[in-house]
Amino acid sequence: MFRTEITLPASGLNLSLHDKAVTIGSCFAEVIGTKLKDFKADVLVNPFGTIFNPVSVCRLLQAVAGEPLNLEQSLIQRDGIWYSYDLHSSLSSPNKDQLLHLITQRITQTREHLKNARLLIITFGTAVSYKLTDTGTIVANCHKLPAKQFSRTLLTIEEINYSLETCYQALKKFNPELQTIVTVSPVRHLKETLPTNSVSKSILRVATHIITERYKDVLYFPAYEIMLDDLRDYRFYGPDMLHPTPVAEDYIWQKFASAYLDPLFQEFIPAWEKIRSAMAHRPFHPNTEAHQAFITKTIAQLQQLAANYNIATGSEELELRRQLTT
Repeated sequence: MFRTEITLPASGLNLSLHDKAVTIGSCFAEVIGTKLKDFKADVLVNPFGTIFNPVSVCRLLQAVAGEPLNLEQSLIQRDGIWYSYDLHSSLSSPNKDQLLHLITQRITQTREHLKNARLLIITFGTAVSYKLTDTGTIVANCHKLPAKQFSRTLLTIEEINYSLETCYQALKKFNPELQTIVTVSPVRHLKETLPTNSVSKSILRVATHIITERYKDVLYFPAYEIMLDDLRDYRFYGPDMLHPTPVAEDYIWQKFASAYLDPLFQEFIPAWEKIRSAMAHRPFHPNTEAHQAFITKTIAQLQQLAANYNIATGSEELELRRQLTT
């Protein structure tokens, strides 16, 4: 044995191909959400952009569940662009009213999706947070404003647990059938130094352990442990030595799929991968009889897959038909 494999037992969640899901949190929430979306799941991926600390994540989820959030109070302007302290910098605008409208749209979109969702996936990136020096409010993003406007702090387990508990209760009122998977991001935050990153991840891990012990409908997915203890090699990190490589992401995704997706969804994945591979094929001579026959065969396979799994494949079929010359 040259490694310690983490084997996840079946969770009983059995997410189907047609269940709605929402992901929110750090960039790893986007990785899992995008994987689900690639395999035709009805998932809303990180609607507020990358959010690293759990207090900010919970604040947004409570707003989605209908609790008040003073949007205008969180807005600031830098170099002629408006941002929100509660959101990622990708959600910004030169016009204040346009940004408020965009934020309201995102909250409404997330609310509509989450109301009928079966699963919420939350990924926490760091327990290091930044507070406004004048109000003490924790922000999701400093938007490159002067450092003197913020104080850096390490969230306590108690602070995180309070946010998680409050958030959980709001979500259960909003959607009683909702199940939640929490995870700690395997991405390393070296900007905070390696020792602080270790402390930060430890705090997040304890906080997620407490919430999953308290509620049976909150599950923990060990992405962090898979990266550190199962893969456990720098070859699974990208050139920045921070983010998992695509190979590592695929491995973690396979662990996720086997634990949480229903058998029919798992059966669908390799079949859909064959279709995606066929669609990605770019021949040197697309008008040859052989390639045209290949496209015709792929369309037939796509139609059969759509019928077998009751999925919409109109956009994929249209893309393939554009390659037909007759």
